[in-house]
Amino acid sequence: MDSFEITKLAGLVIGAYVLGSVPSGLILTKRFTSVDIRTEGSGNIGATNVRRLAGTKLGAFTLAGDFLKGALPVYIAGVITGCETAFIELYISVVAFAVFFGHLYPVFLKFQGGGKGVATAAGSFLILSPWAFLAAVTAFTIVTYSYRRVSAGSLVASTVLPFAVWFAGDSGYYTSCAVIISIFIFFRHRKNINRLLAGTEPVL
Repeated sequence: MDSFEITKLAGLVIGAYVLGSVPSGLILTKRFTSVDIRTEGSGNIGATNVRRLAGTKLGAFTLAGDFLKGALPVYIAGVITGCETAFIELYISVVAFAVFFGHLYPVFLKFQGGGKGVATAAGSFLILSPWAFLAAVTAFTIVTYSYRRVSAGSLVASTVLPFAVWFAGDSGYYTSCAVIISIFIFFRHRKNINRLLAGTEPVL
């Protein structure tokens, strides 16, 4: 692998992190409302808080933005590496984690105040493992609408994801990536977990 190839691959990892750092919800609410989602509601910049504070339409656009920024760099990574690259699965996993990590700890917000990563992770795994993505989304939908709590659905989906990736027979690297991402999602939901246990978590 020559220096140009190394630079190109490294550049995509950095670009994935930067793209992940783009706070879709914050940009949309600042542009179209007077709400500061960082100080109101849950204080989170994700789609759920945007929907609650700024309406369903902006919540949906935030969800789409966070989802697409997870999918795009992973798709590009698969295209530019090609099937002849020996470490393609490891590299694509690194790109997926980079965009996810950017969403959690965005450079544009001084590495603080990022989202919880569920939509961005979903976008990445739509490309990495479509069947696992479908299993996780199904689990999310059933739990969220059964218990009327998005956080419960997110936690169950993130639990299902690594097992679904493994069961689908995908790369061990993809499975490891799913495990690491799920751990981070649980960490970012620790306040929600406390509220779920206390019975004080907000409903839909």
